Amino acid sequence: MPQPVLLLGAGRAAHGGYPLARIAAVRPVVLVGASAPGWARPFLSGLLAADPAQEAETAETVARYAARHPVAGVLTWSRAHLAVAARVTGRLGLPGLPYETAAACADPPALRALLVRHRVLPAGPEDTEGPLVSAETVVLDDEVRITALTRTTPLHHSVHAHDGLLHNRFLRRTVERTVRALGLTHTVAHVGVRLTRRGPRVTGVAPHLPGDLIPWLVERATGVDLVGAALAFACGTVPDVTPTRQRAAAIRFAEPTGAGRRGYWAVEGDDAHQCERALEGVAGAAA
Repeated sequence: MPQPVLLLGAGRAAHGGYPLARIAAVRPVVLVGASAPGWARPFLSGLLAADPAQEAETAETVARYAARHPVAGVLTWSRAHLAVAARVTGRLGLPGLPYETAAACADPPALRALLVRHRVLPAGPEDTEGPLVSAETVVLDDEVRITALTRTTPLHHSVHAHDGLLHNRFLRRTVERTVRALGLTHTVAHVGVRLTRRGPRVTGVAPHLPGDLIPWLVERATGVDLVGAALAFACGTVPDVTPTRQRAAAIRFAEPTGAGRRGYWAVEGDDAHQCERALEGVAGAAA
């Protein structure tokens, strides 16, 4: 049986359900958390009881576990758990982010200061207009590869394999300089950018798998498996991120209910316009 990976925090079902199911089909997954949510239990091979918010205690608990059970790698898709994940991987000698990088990415003011120090322009209060995109990026040694661009609003995401912005040299340069500033290597990263009249401005960096089913959109549109890439990096191997599809995919979320749950509609098609028409159709039928 393959060695397990440790997952620090399961997150919400809409965020973690898709990647967790994909990872569990390849390797056993042991959740590090206070408890396992019901939706995640079918995909887990075990629970290591610890509170990831307690960094030192969690690192010690994981170290004791790893001394008895070989671990292939450590994953998280929560900004709040980046620092403890880096502390754990550093202690176990496993692939992962440098602690300083993880801590900066988990703290927006620290991230902003780091970007400014490296002459990367973050979005400011005056940068409130212009479309929001996120560059779904895979960093292979010194190569910064933007596998897809997600066009995003609070209730809508779309990915098109032939998005013209993929050829925008200012956007690509901004993403590359952001990756260099943070010292990211061997990771999947979600780099948020607002396209202002003054040029691209970085809105945030998540050096882990993005949520809101964005990995599903990327795979349906381009064939690139971001989940598999993140797992490969965590286990110290190099993923194949060669595009195999030239499609489009989109998702629209319903307004949150009183219980905080969100329904959604997801579609794929030959291009972005086809996806938008399909979303209008399914959303209208459900209204």
